[in-house]
Amino acid sequence: MTSLQLGLIAAGAALVGGVVVYNWLQERRVRRQIEQAFRGGNAAAKESGQAAASSGRIEPSLPPAGGSAAVPENLQRSGIAREAPDDDGYEPPLAVQARIASDMVDAPMPPSGAEIASRLGIAGARTGERDLPQPDPDTECIVTLQPVHPVAAGALAAGLHARLGRPLRWFGRRGPGLPWQLLKSDTLGEFSEIAACLLLANRVGAASQPMLETFVRLVADLASTLPAAFIAPDTAAEAARAEALDRICADLDVQIGLTVLKTDATTIAGTRLRGIAEAAGFRLAEGGRFDWVQEETGAVLFSLQNYRSEPFTADMLRLTSTPGAVFLLDVPRVSEPVRVYDQMKLAARRMAQTLDATLVDDNRRELDDGALNAIRDQVRTTAAAMREVHIEPGSPRALALFGG
Repeated sequence: MTSLQLGLIAAGAALVGGVVVYNWLQERRVRRQIEQAFRGGNAAAKESGQAAASSGRIEPSLPPAGGSAAVPENLQRSGIAREAPDDDGYEPPLAVQARIASDMVDAPMPPSGAEIASRLGIAGARTGERDLPQPDPDTECIVTLQPVHPVAAGALAAGLHARLGRPLRWFGRRGPGLPWQLLKSDTLGEFSEIAACLLLANRVGAASQPMLETFVRLVADLASTLPAAFIAPDTAAEAARAEALDRICADLDVQIGLTVLKTDATTIAGTRLRGIAEAAGFRLAEGGRFDWVQEETGAVLFSLQNYRSEPFTADMLRLTSTPGAVFLLDVPRVSEPVRVYDQMKLAARRMAQTLDATLVDDNRRELDDGALNAIRDQVRTTAAAMREVHIEPGSPRALALFGG
């Protein structure tokens, strides 16, 4: 082997090593950014190869309670598709946060969400709970406009009707220190300051840098027509923030499924199932499912779906039967998830008793009290982990991040 060949091999090895070290440093910086934005020095993002848009069913290993058999596979992340069980790589959210927090190092950081909120005059932006809609610096990329003269909402028509692949909100206020107002095409009045807000992540995934650049160009073009000065963040930093936020949400995105199943090879007539479901308070909704709706708020607490892939429709329920139905709880999207789980569990048990069916997991194993209690503990852990990163379950912030 010649000295030239040896030199090339050494140079190649050094290049590969440099790339590995650079990627490692970038990943640590991203984790630190989202920790700074959400927890002021204590929270972190989970380092994983999964995006929030991943719809695969993740089967966590939960400890059995009371000496019961292995806990059922009945949790799924992102809640979009139901696939075969796979219990590799799951960690409870609090454990994930503790592990990553231990890896954090001190480093100079860009302005935190609290500092951005202060600049925008947003009170209590870090709590995730607001009386009125307003820009959310922790979860949105925000570009502000300062028109030369106050403008009406109609002047923002091009922006109000834009579609960028992620939720886009526009706010206006009539002067510094005054409250922000969510803008629509028919909003009355004129505004001296405008904020355009693009959601950084939801169940579709993280906003990419090209998407963020398109967003900034849209606002810049609009600013030139008003005319208005505008302030935009660095899109590369915002893209990194979006990826980190996406990873946090992927770890917290949990659905609970309890299946009521006929195990004796018989089926349930659709008309009977509909009668029992509606008597229990469910309503047949679009999308092929029954929803249990809280009357006071109109919020869907949990749903009932067909055990088979065929959606529930009026015609299907009238003409066919099914071996069972699945109760589903979308943990991030409901307030007080533990209380809602208890309510869903009671409804599932009652339906199983009425139909002379069995409450089972995804592998058709019967759910005993120990398994159900272990699932309840996982719901509590997930809700607590959400609050640790300032995402209150069922809040507007949670509904945005876990929508799409």
